[in-house]
Amino acid sequence: MTPTDAAPATGTAPAPHAGYSCEDTLDLRIPSELLSLLASEPDRSALRPGTPESLPFLAEADLLDSPATWNAVPTTAGVFRLTPVRIERDLDILTRWMNDPVVAAFWELAGPADTTEAHLRGQLEGDGRSIPCLGTLDGRPMSYWEIYRADLDPLARHYPARPHDTGIHLLIGGSTDRGRGLGTLLLRAVADLVLDNRPRCTRVIAEPDIRNTPSVSAFLNSGFRLSAEIDLPEKRAALMIRERALRNLL
Repeated sequence: MTPTDAAPATGTAPAPHAGYSCEDTLDLRIPSELLSLLASEPDRSALRPGTPESLPFLAEADLLDSPATWNAVPTTAGVFRLTPVRIERDLDILTRWMNDPVVAAFWELAGPADTTEAHLRGQLEGDGRSIPCLGTLDGRPMSYWEIYRADLDPLARHYPARPHDTGIHLLIGGSTDRGRGLGTLLLRAVADLVLDNRPRCTRVIAEPDIRNTPSVSAFLNSGFRLSAEIDLPEKRAALMIRERALRNLL
């Protein structure tokens, strides 16, 4: 594993404070303008489940600007795509990755499939502020990502958050994909996807464990800067920020 590679341990695992229970999230206040817009929306209850139009309006259209619709990205390692997790399709491979000792040391989700499933459902059945995604290269699943609203996450209590700050967590799944520089390559690709598809977002945020030197190096090499060290429940984190204004300079 090279210092620039984001291997599973170098993925920005969510700190325990960033779980997805109702007791451990920030209150979301819906502006009156959005309430009026929702009231004027046509009745969506008759739409077929599973169609794009049947996606929850608030979660998909407002909070994270529909990652399911984001384009694939050509990279030197292949065509990369983020696909929102489907439990029936992805649970087995994600459970296997979470039980890799290197991954488990930072994600703390080792155990039976029920453990991984509960973590995923907490996001999939939430309000859309965090969306778990499978990352594929040329159609091959090889990484796991969480795209989340950092300004609506408990993380916002620990740094000067701005509206629409967007956070990322990641892990590289298979050992054969580690140590190849894929972490650096894909971090830049995903940060660009966020900035391209979320025009209201001015910064991409991450908070890897400060002890996870390969992860911090991967972020630095992919255009993020180390903003500060912050104390989170259960870990001291490196607050990594990629600024929209500097994206073409770093």
